[in-house]
Amino acid sequence: MGSSSGDEIIELHTRTNLRASVKVPGSKSITQRVLVIASLADGESELRGPLDSEDTLLLRNSLRLLGISIQDKGPDWTIGGQGGRILPTSQSLYLGNNGTGMRFLTSLVCLGQGTYRLTGARRMSERPIAPLLKALKAWGVKARSTDGCPPLEIDAHGLDGGEALLSASKSSQYLSSMLLIGPYAETPARIRLEGPLVSRPYVDMTMAVMSAFGIGVREEGNTFYLPQGTYKARGYPIEGDASSASYFWAAAAVTGSRITVENIPPDSLQGDVIFADILATMGCSVERGPGGITIQGPDRLRAIEIDMGKWPDLVPGLAVVAAFANGTTVIKNVAHLRIKETDRLKALAQELSRIGASVQELEDGLVIRGGRDMHGAVIDTYRDHRMAMAFAISSLRVPGIKIRDPDCVQKSFPSFWDLWQDIGR
Repeated sequence: MGSSSGDEIIELHTRTNLRASVKVPGSKSITQRVLVIASLADGESELRGPLDSEDTLLLRNSLRLLGISIQDKGPDWTIGGQGGRILPTSQSLYLGNNGTGMRFLTSLVCLGQGTYRLTGARRMSERPIAPLLKALKAWGVKARSTDGCPPLEIDAHGLDGGEALLSASKSSQYLSSMLLIGPYAETPARIRLEGPLVSRPYVDMTMAVMSAFGIGVREEGNTFYLPQGTYKARGYPIEGDASSASYFWAAAAVTGSRITVENIPPDSLQGDVIFADILATMGCSVERGPGGITIQGPDRLRAIEIDMGKWPDLVPGLAVVAAFANGTTVIKNVAHLRIKETDRLKALAQELSRIGASVQELEDGLVIRGGRDMHGAVIDTYRDHRMAMAFAISSLRVPGIKIRDPDCVQKSFPSFWDLWQDIGR
């Protein structure tokens, strides 16, 4: 696993007795789903409060190349949906390390006519996409890849529809990708799962957003049935990002402080809002209301054993919190973390060990023995935004924590460091 090439290093400072109310940027997962759906809708949609970050910029740029009008109007975006019409382009669609965008666009371009090329950063060429390509083949798609990973070439002529068999044991994004475009197939489409489905809450989110734009998915057993139809344009407010909120809730947990994230509704579409409940099992107090979700940290955190298969993006923050908990925390069923922006299990084990934590790397998880004395070090982020934000948590109690390549947070949370500094004021 290679190190980040970022030369910049910032040093963070210990802080306690935090009392803050934070408003996090819009949900990255919802923003990307709504971008695709609004592009396929018939008419003009307004996205209110979307996330403006590196990942969403890459997706917007690619959608524009495919003939979609996207206008930035301050904090809101206006999307000119083309009713499922996708223009040909001779330019490559570059997605950087945006795995969600790569998987969503792989299916989206299948609605067009001609050859489309999708490329990304070096790490993207190591992130598997073969299960999605195999399933799309059943809908008449012809695609070529390098060793089952991007870059890709897709010869598009619309979707045949019918039944597709899909393995979603490595990523739920494969299923979400096919669900988003399935209504535009020439015959009614259905997707039958082969084996387990990881990160199920993200699929629930996809179907909820589809429903808001007028397309309902019927699920029976391991099969998803898609009606033929066109999304209806509308205004759509995007709630705050629960994954981003988790770092501030974690800050309250490890310092015994009180922090509110204002723009996460109690009935959030995002599975990662479960982090508040996870912290409750570790001894925190949780308050939910119209003003957001508040975490009050305890005097002493308790270790837990937990299956995080549904919420993999929470694992980096949870692992750092666990290093401060009394007892042994076991995080399991997250082997799919090895194909994220970096191999997150290996990266977490290495960097936690670097600051003196006791951690054992498992094939599908981590064992963290908390309560040990830890010390400062330079944390390598591996160009992974979640590594940088997770280890910011450790700096609140461990002097001398330095973060290499802090700008990697641009991927999902450009204002993170400013908001992080604010919670201590």
